[in-house]
Amino acid sequence: MGGVLEEWNHDIDHVHVMFRAQLRTEVSKFINAYKSASSRLLKKEYPEIREKLWKEAFWSQSFCLLTAGGAPPVEVIRQYIETQGEKKY
Repeated sequence: MGGVLEEWNHDIDHVHVMFRAQLRTEVSKFINAYKSASSRLLKKEYPEIREKLWKEAFWSQSFCLLTAGGAPPVEVIRQYIETQGEKKY
């Protein structure tokens, strides 16, 4: 589909994923394909996760998409994602 996973991390209640993409499809289709594929892989590798899910859904239907377009620099975004889940005092 034209997207490459660059960075991934999570906090307690959400996930940050950074893609580099020149998509050959609609962004929403790309995001939904990523969510479907990752859900299948996680359920296969960790079958016990099914006990914690609501109606077999790993992801919610919603997502927030932000584009960078070069500003701020990609390294600033990458550093932000890398620090997710760390306690901030």
